[in-house]
Formats: sequence, C-alpha cells, structure tokens
Amino acid sequence: MTSPNEPAQHGDDFEPHDAVESVVPAIPIVLPMVGAALMFLLAFIAVYLA
Repeated sequence: MTSPNEPAQHGDDFEPHDAVESVVPAIPIVLPMVGAALMFLLAFIAVYLA
C-alpha cells in the first residue's frame, strides 16, 4: 500500500499550478481600474480636506 503523499510513478508529467501565470492575463484590465479608483479616492480626499 502506498501513502497518499507519494508522487505518481506511471510517467505522469505533473506541472504545479503557478498562481502568477493565472493572474498575468487579467493585469491589462485590472490595473487601469484600480488606478482609476485610486485617483478618484485621492481626489475625493483632497476636495474633502480643502
């Protein structure tokens, strides 16, 4: 009987899931939205304090 943590021995090419590679396609959409929200919040704080 084998332990559940033992890797497969049948020639399976297992590549671990890379979190960075899954996030990279979303960067061109998310980055401008976060930048716009940050600019809005900073402008709101500046107007509120003025």
